[in-house]
Amino acid sequence: MDIKPGSPYDINGACFNAELYVKKVLKESNLKQVIDHEREVHQDIQSLHSDMQTLVYENYNKFILATDTIGKMKNDFKSLEEEMESLLFKMDEITSTSEIITSSLHANRDEISKLSETHTLLKRLQFVYTLPTTLNKHLIKGDYEQVVQEYLHAQRVLTQYGNQESLKGILNDCNKIVNELKTILYSHLRDKDITGKELTKSVNLLLQLDEPVLSLCKEFLLHSNNRLMESLHVLKSQVDDINQDMIEFIDLGSDTFLSQLCLVIASFNDMFVENLSKNDENEETEISINQLNIFVEDNMIRYLEIVQCYIDRNTSDTAILVRALDRFYRKIQAIGKLFSYKDFTLNVMEIISSAARRQTKLHLDMLKAHFHDKLATVRQSLVSLQKLNDNGFATESLASLTSDVIEKIKGILQDISAFLEPKVSFSTNNALRKSISVDYVREGLVVGFLHYLSSAARSYTICIPCPPAFLFLIMTKMCLEYQISGVGHLLKLVDETYEINKYFETKNKNSSQLSSEVELASDMHSAAQHLVNYYVRVEGLSISQMLKKSVETRDWLHSLEPRTVRAVMKRVVEEITSVDSQVGELFEEGMRTDRSSDSSRRTQMSRHIRAWSTGGTATNTQTFSAINRLFSERIDIFSPVQFSRVSITTGIIKISLKTLLECVRLRTFNRYGLQQVQVDIHYLQLYLWRFVSDENLVHLLLDEILSSSVHRCLNPVLMEPSVVEIICERG
Repeated sequence: MDIKPGSPYDINGACFNAELYVKKVLKESNLKQVIDHEREVHQDIQSLHSDMQTLVYENYNKFILATDTIGKMKNDFKSLEEEMESLLFKMDEITSTSEIITSSLHANRDEISKLSETHTLLKRLQFVYTLPTTLNKHLIKGDYEQVVQEYLHAQRVLTQYGNQESLKGILNDCNKIVNELKTILYSHLRDKDITGKELTKSVNLLLQLDEPVLSLCKEFLLHSNNRLMESLHVLKSQVDDINQDMIEFIDLGSDTFLSQLCLVIASFNDMFVENLSKNDENEETEISINQLNIFVEDNMIRYLEIVQCYIDRNTSDTAILVRALDRFYRKIQAIGKLFSYKDFTLNVMEIISSAARRQTKLHLDMLKAHFHDKLATVRQSLVSLQKLNDNGFATESLASLTSDVIEKIKGILQDISAFLEPKVSFSTNNALRKSISVDYVREGLVVGFLHYLSSAARSYTICIPCPPAFLFLIMTKMCLEYQISGVGHLLKLVDETYEINKYFETKNKNSSQLSSEVELASDMHSAAQHLVNYYVRVEGLSISQMLKKSVETRDWLHSLEPRTVRAVMKRVVEEITSVDSQVGELFEEGMRTDRSSDSSRRTQMSRHIRAWSTGGTATNTQTFSAINRLFSERIDIFSPVQFSRVSITTGIIKISLKTLLECVRLRTFNRYGLQQVQVDIHYLQLYLWRFVSDENLVHLLLDEILSSSVHRCLNPVLMEPSVVEIICERG
């Protein structure tokens, strides 16, 4: 049945109604359920009856025990009352007896007091008389602490009665023993093998003997300094050991020097500073603290100099270096908690900054060496003529000088970033982060290397012996690649990796210390311009030397009738063709003026030749020559070269033809010599026009050469144009 607690049907409730409960059971249950329920109720009644019976038995036993206890207490109180009455009686007897004794001894009280004091004094004197022997025994045993305690215990008596003749000898003997003890204790201060615990114990004993505190401070620090110097000497001997691991070196300094220094500081504070402060010795406290400051600072400076020297002399992996510096910084921080008068972490930050600067410089030197190795490989390959015929050589060489170097820089930036890892203890210093990020990495490494690239590229123009000319083209293209994309890519990479912008949140004057991309790109462009101009001059000079030699070594006054084009002209065309092919591997074609057709070009040249052949008078010849010279003077032979294939070859051809012109002006020709020049010039005209940006340049220069040849000819008679064309085609 479902019965709610507290209802009239709840047997365990206070409001239980038996009649209602029976009616509810008979109404809701069948016969079998009523019988079962009756059985359960009967069992519960029996159980409760048993529990009640047990409870009655237990309480009855307790009641009997309590009755016995109360009866016993009544008997005890009766005996206690009798004893209290007996005690009161005895106390009255004691009081009366005491009064009798007091009255009897009242007359002799003063004498008894004096006798008691005399007895006490005699005991002390007995101790004093045996003191020298006692002190000497303890001294021989080495129980120095007991000697001090015994002496201090008797010191007041000795001082008070030391002027008595009987005690003077004892006082002198005790003083001798104590002085001997002081000598022994001071010798401990100078013993380099004594432990720190024994040293502290000796100093404490001397302080108890009222030795001058400042003198003890000096002795203590002097002894400690000797021990620290030994540790520093061991460290210094490891500086030049190239096999010494940097982390082991830092641990060695920490386990020897720094541990000893911390022990000295702690002991000094406990023995001197705190004791003086307790005794309100302000002046002496200040002097002792000053002595400790000088001591710690001198030794720390020596230690830091040794660490600095070791780091400067030993090259280590950046990760190991950073781990060692991190451990070193944490050790110095621990000293700062113990020694609060000076923060040596500032000195350590200078060492860390110096190490980062040195590591960055080493990477820069390795980067320069890597670049020079790549350049040397390219240069060595250029010595082989087969490489020049390899179409992929220029691309591979350029890639090794640009993309390979940039990848190398990426690795270096990642390596140096170990100094700024969050887990490194000193990486939270903003000044250090800025120095490493801005000064050392961005400006010192990346910008420094970019400046070095442009400077190194320029330096090859004054290199002896002169490198292969094609190398100048590769370096020119390299500088252009850095100008277009390399500079911006590297600056963006370093700015993002090292978060450079957060140090210059606003564009103020401070940001001017950063090298700009425009400035660096301009420097690269200037280097590229310098290189390509130099390449044009070198190639132009090479061809000019051939032309000059061919003109100067030939006897033009006794020349025979020309039958073919001279070999040197063919060689010139071959050289310019080769140069054009090389330049085409690296540079775009460039802008050209509209070209005339081949037939009109031939007609134009024929017209020039015909004008010379028909214009026999000096006046016509001079007029035509003046017109040509007027146009030729407008040609700038050494004008800056553009970064295009046609501009480079044009510059080389201008220098070559200008050299040929100057050589012709210095020679004298006979009729056939002039005709040979005519044939050579026509041959050059047939081939050189395709290599220049404006073919009129070639026409003007060649016309000027022919005009000069006519002026220098003794019998200026030109060959028929048709014959010239036949010879050139056959040649």
